[in-house]
Amino acid sequence: MTQLSMHSPVGDLTISEDGGAVVSLDWGWGALQTETPLLREAKRQLERYFDGGLEQFELPLRPYGTTFRKQVWDAMLRIPYGSTQTYGKIAADVGSPARPVGGACGANPIPIIIPCHRVLGANGALGGYSGEGGTETKAFLLRLEGALL
Repeated sequence: MTQLSMHSPVGDLTISEDGGAVVSLDWGWGALQTETPLLREAKRQLERYFDGGLEQFELPLRPYGTTFRKQVWDAMLRIPYGSTQTYGKIAADVGSPARPVGGACGANPIPIIIPCHRVLGANGALGGYSGEGGTETKAFLLRLEGALL
């Protein structure tokens, strides 16, 4: 697995690639830095996203997880930039109770790119966020996209 780190408005991020696809995005600076064409492109797209110039990531993704979690992550990928969806709506879409959807959101290995920050509670509450900074980071990302004022 190769990794490349970058500075961002939400802290240092490390992008990991395996087999020609992005497999994770973690907070913090990775110990091993390797620039590959895919990792450079992922970094470039993340920089454009944080600058407000990118609404849709165009990267090959391969998040590791159960079939259920992959269904939830696929549902999150369909939430448009600047929009939000509820845990309950995603649960209905994948045929599950809302609580396991929350668990899948918290286990998302590629946050920001797979936009778990766009998933809210039924009453519009932010809910949780497993990235560094918790709900403050989630609110920052939603404000960046214009989904939260």
